[in-house]
Amino acid sequence: MKRKKKKIFKKKGKVIKDLTRNIFKILNEDSTKFYNYKQIAGKLGVSDTDGKTQILKKLAELTATKKIKEIDRGKYQINEDRKYSIGTLDVTSSGNGYFISDDYEDDIFIPNINLGKGLHGDVVRAYVYQRKRSKKLEADVVDVIERAKTEFVGVLQKSKNFGFVICDNHKMYADIFISQNKMNGAEHGDKVQATISDWPENSKNPFGKITTVLGKPGDHDTEMHSILLEYDLPYEFEPEVEKEAQNLPIEITEDEIAKRRDMRGDLTFTIDPKDAKDFDDALSFTKLENGNYEIGIHIADVSHYLQPKTILDDEAYERATSVYLVDRVVPMLPEMLSNGVCSLRPNEEKLTFSAVFEINKKAQIVGEWFGRTVTYSDQRFAYEEAQSIIENVKLSDNVKPYTMPADISITDSSYEVKPEVVEATLKLDELAKILRKKRMKAGAISFDRVEVKFNLDEEANPVGVFFKTSKDANKLIEEFMLLANRKVAEFIGFSKGKATNKTFVYRVHDEPNIEKLASLQNIISKFGYKINTDTKESTSESLNQLLNDVNGKAESNMIETLTIRSMSKAVYTTQNIGHYGLAFDYYSHFTSPIRRYPDVMTHRLLQHYLDGGDSPKAEIYEEKCKHSSKREELASKAERSSIKYMQVKYMQDHKDEIFDGVITGVTEWGIYVEISANKCEGMVRIRDIKSDYYIFDEEQYAIVGQSTKHLYQLGDDVKVQVKKTDLERKHLDFNLIED
Repeated sequence: MKRKKKKIFKKKGKVIKDLTRNIFKILNEDSTKFYNYKQIAGKLGVSDTDGKTQILKKLAELTATKKIKEIDRGKYQINEDRKYSIGTLDVTSSGNGYFISDDYEDDIFIPNINLGKGLHGDVVRAYVYQRKRSKKLEADVVDVIERAKTEFVGVLQKSKNFGFVICDNHKMYADIFISQNKMNGAEHGDKVQATISDWPENSKNPFGKITTVLGKPGDHDTEMHSILLEYDLPYEFEPEVEKEAQNLPIEITEDEIAKRRDMRGDLTFTIDPKDAKDFDDALSFTKLENGNYEIGIHIADVSHYLQPKTILDDEAYERATSVYLVDRVVPMLPEMLSNGVCSLRPNEEKLTFSAVFEINKKAQIVGEWFGRTVTYSDQRFAYEEAQSIIENVKLSDNVKPYTMPADISITDSSYEVKPEVVEATLKLDELAKILRKKRMKAGAISFDRVEVKFNLDEEANPVGVFFKTSKDANKLIEEFMLLANRKVAEFIGFSKGKATNKTFVYRVHDEPNIEKLASLQNIISKFGYKINTDTKESTSESLNQLLNDVNGKAESNMIETLTIRSMSKAVYTTQNIGHYGLAFDYYSHFTSPIRRYPDVMTHRLLQHYLDGGDSPKAEIYEEKCKHSSKREELASKAERSSIKYMQVKYMQDHKDEIFDGVITGVTEWGIYVEISANKCEGMVRIRDIKSDYYIFDEEQYAIVGQSTKHLYQLGDDVKVQVKKTDLERKHLDFNLIED
């Protein structure tokens, strides 16, 4: 038998990493220049023959595909006829990404190998091409123009002389390399904040340094601080900011009162959450001789204390919003302002900015006034107390004092509410209901979502879950705040039947995207619901009907969430397009300057125009609006993250229990299930379902068993048990309890 010759493979030299991308980078530096292969090799630090051969082959390949061009023999230049675009990188949890650019209608898929050191949110330059076997477009990141962020929170995995920070953010696909001298005293297993300082061409990992050691993973304060830092939200004020706040003159002088409308004699009260400390709005109520009512919406005059071009104002602008985590509030302003001098506490004189309306019995506005005031709050109510009056007293000509029950009272003991305060509460409630009815008739959409709240023990551990719903007392305040916001915007933006074009800060909400509504229709049809998108009016009417129909159903939270996702995002801007969700042509934010910087800008601009000032440059305010919208989005993400953390923490103590749930999402790797009793959501992975081999069916929003043909479909009722809780990743894994 003939012996087979042993094949001899010539050992190749070292393969040059990211060669295509590095060639593009060199040619992109100056599109008018050309380079030969030796010059490119020199720039890449390649001197060996094998490396130069790789460059020659790659140049030939890129020329053949017209990604670059050979302008003379052996001289190469970028092919500007090819499509290079600038856009934003959206990295998914799977490690792939999408290129979002104004040059393209749809987002373009980027496989992981083409990310080119681009991170989630980065502004990048990408080469867009058509895949060989299909007409679908793909993109290749060739250059990172601007980093979205360089600071990340994660856990340090330490070796002898170096370590890696494993980031909490599931969209951060690369661990950060930390050398021994950049660890800042951090130990193995510590939760830290790391800053990327460099990303060498020949490294698959960015290099960084540890800037803050937060503590041990799982520790409550460590995790809350981690959430804030992950979204670039500070959790304490610098000493100089606190010092400036403490040094503010807070005395209300007679000279200051003389500059304002004195409304201290008007019956005035606040209605806020039971645990509120910053009362930034109050209502006043006066019966007029002509049978109408004068109703004042009084807002803390933050802009009186917060002067432009001060450390305090710079800090408030940078933060732009207060952040509400599960167990704490991170305020926009130091406590001395937010909970002290600017808080409209009972039995105290306060400087306020007011919108005062004369309203008739049909809730029609027959007169309005805007300006700075001084007020005195006669009463502080919690929502539950105002609700008790609304539910237990009827409005009549002879209103009597109301005894507030001890179990509802914020003082924990019963007390008597004066008849004039009772009457004002009932009349305001009556007018608010008329205003709400008009708003809904005009096309407003009602999102009365249930909020998940936690009962916490002294160590801030969750010991119970409850749902917060909006009742008449909440809606009373909401309607009058909406009225003030709308009328202030109209006062500035609309005069004598046309737009004024004055620079102002608007809160706008665009109409929903038709494609998103079509996607929503596909999903809700599985449950027997439908929406009519023929006109703007029919869309809002049918969305309201949908939200009403699902109320109280097992699928309600899922459908409400999907409906909200089909909406555009509300943002701040100087370019008014109206507010679709509220059905207002003009809308601003005027009522919460303690916790929102755009309201401070609104107050300043309103007073500027009341003083007869000319319209300032819109560009300056537009930039501030964009910053405020971005900070608001980050705060919202942090709030959701803290809720998710608390849900996972709560479920750690309920691993042996079986829960009823509903399938809220279906993917190729598993199904998401929301527990009906507490709204905690987790994943059942396909590999953990043992009864059959299941695959994802995108059209049916289901996973399908290949032997039994059994479906687990979006909206199905199921039973689950906790398999694993991961506090660091804020993730729940469930086991499916199968019949």
